[in-house]
Amino acid sequence: MPGLLLDTLNGQRGANVPLWLMRQAGRYLPEYRALREQKGGFLALAYDSEAACEITLQPIDRFGFDGAILFSDILIVPHAMGQDLQFLAGEGPHLSPRLVEAALESLTPDPSRYEPIYQTVRLCRQRLPEGVTMLGFAGSPWTVATYMVAGEGSRDQHEARALAYRDPAALQAIIDAIVAQSIEYLSGQIVAGAEAVQLFDSWAGSLAPCEFERWVIAPNAAIVAALREQHPDVPIIGFPKGSGEKLPAYARETGVQAVGVDETLDPAWVARELPEGLPVQGNLDPLLLLAGSPELERRVTAILRSFADRPHVFNLGHGIDRRTPIEHVERVIAVVRGFEG
Repeated sequence: MPGLLLDTLNGQRGANVPLWLMRQAGRYLPEYRALREQKGGFLALAYDSEAACEITLQPIDRFGFDGAILFSDILIVPHAMGQDLQFLAGEGPHLSPRLVEAALESLTPDPSRYEPIYQTVRLCRQRLPEGVTMLGFAGSPWTVATYMVAGEGSRDQHEARALAYRDPAALQAIIDAIVAQSIEYLSGQIVAGAEAVQLFDSWAGSLAPCEFERWVIAPNAAIVAALREQHPDVPIIGFPKGSGEKLPAYARETGVQAVGVDETLDPAWVARELPEGLPVQGNLDPLLLLAGSPELERRVTAILRSFADRPHVFNLGHGIDRRTPIEHVERVIAVVRGFEG
């Protein structure tokens, strides 16, 4: 039966607010660190369906969140598209060859890399408690393209942004390929059992408004339209981090059923500017959760009050910091569970 989170994503506002946290399955949990030490590196864990399922369920077992987010990574898509993927200690992910130097056509796709991820979803759906929503995800095309072009993450995404100005046709071909793969990948997750999916556009905030329209809104709209045609009952959450005043246009033009809000936005402004009745998700600052000051409970309550007139999923403005004390998470849960809107 549908749970509180799924009902909220479908536009229902009830007496209670559902709760999950981006990156809730990860390094701040001792049970995750123990399993990683036993099993090996991050990528090995992501492709080990049994281990990935166990990690996905760890925060559900500990905290009783309303949603379980698939343990995986947005770079599974470029890996399946034919780039080599490595996670280097202290350096983060590296993709090769870099598409600023190599042609997209030179890659040899390997779609079999998606199958362990689908199996993780199947296992999780079998093992999740009733009423807990299984969430799949993918990176949005612009964010994935920044890694594929540069071969790694960067503070300002300069390689991809420069390519967009210098040779927009080349970047368009990369974006189009990612769109097609993302539709296939997310549809596969849904068939495997994902009840809702999220598109992460972590680097959306680096683009000028006209570039935002082309490289963020248009590709996400294409993915949403295709998925809604194939899976009309599955909600899609769009999370364009850093989009600022461009968020309302994103909400209107992409067709997503819910919008994730980062910590830089005033929730009162968001509640006023977004389309009426559109579910929102967010937007506690992960660093406030890390700090755990007396302001933590006050801020959680303020966010809940700001979104009291529309469907709201409580979450962070981005992923939980690996240094976050578990007791700070428990404080947030207590406030959210006790809130009466």
